[in-house]
Amino acid sequence: MIFSRSRGSGGRHHKVDESRRARHAARRRTYDEFGADPDEAGPVTDGPFDIVDAPEGVERLDLGSLQIPAVPGVEVRVQADPEGQVQQVVLVAGDSALQLGVFAAPRTEGIWDEVREDIRKQLFNDGVAAEEVDGAYGVELRSRVRTPEGLTDIRFVGIDGPRWMVRGVYQGPAAVDPTQSKELAECLRGLVVDRGTEAMPVREPLALRLPREITDQETETETIQPAPEPETRAKPSPRPRRRD
Repeated sequence: MIFSRSRGSGGRHHKVDESRRARHAARRRTYDEFGADPDEAGPVTDGPFDIVDAPEGVERLDLGSLQIPAVPGVEVRVQADPEGQVQQVVLVAGDSALQLGVFAAPRTEGIWDEVREDIRKQLFNDGVAAEEVDGAYGVELRSRVRTPEGLTDIRFVGIDGPRWMVRGVYQGPAAVDPTQSKELAECLRGLVVDRGTEAMPVREPLALRLPREITDQETETETIQPAPEPETRAKPSPRPRRRD
């Protein structure tokens, strides 16, 4: 198994399709640098979506800053504290899983390249090799780490949006072959990010919370053994912390 569950309270690359990678960067400049009406940039038809671009009529699980579309065959597992603050979100489909995180980013530039390099360095410091590969959203990072269940393949994906970045960590067969879990890829494409307007330090995790209808009930939430997260274990960068 990829996760153990308990009960509780809570080189350079081949040329790729640049349209997805450039889409959010262009809209980020439209929103913030030029002060233009977002509608003038044209409709966004493929996500993750900023809240202003989110398609209507889609059933989603609202976790505050992150909304997850309902996709048949995908189980959403969350770990939350007694106050309902979500600490981890993992989507599971078959033998593959996708751990999600969403972070604050600057107004006019993405942070995935910088974050990816920090993850790669941390893996190297831990004695783990990592390979950069081309993926649907640009450059991804693939590695194999040791867990209590044995060696596990992982793949880090990053998507820069308007003042936010979504990071996904695939585990299992989908970490090696993206076609092994089309359901998880569909969830990633359909994510909606509600960044809010407040200023936040760059890379600060955006707040996630359980839906009110769940916190108002005496319902147990599932706790999950965390997936490897080299970035969050890395020592703070000596660079001054920016605010978007």
